[in-house]
Amino acid sequence: MSELRIFYKDADKIKVAKSIATLKQLDKKDIIWIDLLDVSDKTEDTLEGFLKIDIQEDEEMEEIEMSSRYIQTDDSIVANSNFMKENYDIEPVNFIIKNNILVTTRDVELSTFTETVKKMFVNARNFPSGYHVMVAIMETRVEKDADLIENTTDLITELSNKINANDEMDEGILIQIKDLQEKVTNIRQNIIDKQRVISNLLKCDFIPDELQPRLTMIIKDINSLLDYTRFGFDRLDYLQDTFLGLVNIEQNKIIKIFTVINLIFLPPTLIASMFGMNFLDVPKMNWIEGFGFTLVLMIIFISVILLIFKKKRWL
Repeated sequence: MSELRIFYKDADKIKVAKSIATLKQLDKKDIIWIDLLDVSDKTEDTLEGFLKIDIQEDEEMEEIEMSSRYIQTDDSIVANSNFMKENYDIEPVNFIIKNNILVTTRDVELSTFTETVKKMFVNARNFPSGYHVMVAIMETRVEKDADLIENTTDLITELSNKINANDEMDEGILIQIKDLQEKVTNIRQNIIDKQRVISNLLKCDFIPDELQPRLTMIIKDINSLLDYTRFGFDRLDYLQDTFLGLVNIEQNKIIKIFTVINLIFLPPTLIASMFGMNFLDVPKMNWIEGFGFTLVLMIIFISVILLIFKKKRWL
């Protein structure tokens, strides 16, 4: 869905316009935030000419080099950051701040932006400039990342309980561990991406002084989240080792059973092979009680082996 939203101040309130033509009717000093959601190239060109900015293409937004992720000039800031959705997919977002006006560009709807808009309308005084909006977006995004980590932690706990209660170890559990490892990896990369942006904003001279403590708090929250992701990796490694250990135990039990069976039937096989040789001068060849004797001898050997195994607690 394509949408353009222009947030501007009107006395003590924040209002929103959805037409690019509204820009000519507004004073630039009143404009706080312009949000572009999958808009046309024509709309972007009009906005670029009005604000004298350069809106990046999707390929530029997805660049991983630090020089492409954050750019600061004499009068503007350009930052690219990845936002993770509820299904753990990554969506790049471009931020441009010039003359206290924030411009955001994205291709899909994000809950972070929806919640930030709600905060703006509830307390308009806390959003006098685009810098305040950007910091609020980052705060909301970090809160969302914390929720994703909690959800992932619950999934890890659920998988741990499943392994403990599961008598049969199948490859599906190993696949679930791998999927959770990928999710935790994506979350960690997403958080580190925010850490880079916030760290650069802390060094920026444009940022109002009252926002410095909030940015510092975001960095602290990010560091805490990184610790949680590290703990998640450790738990998944432990679950993987536990799973492989249980699989080895099951395999050892199977090998143990086959070994016991082989040892039980080895003496009877030896006896049968000795009395079954096709030589004319085999002793006791015409012994009438020979068949019963060999059966009794086999049973004795089997019983002795079973008693030894039971005494050694191998069974």
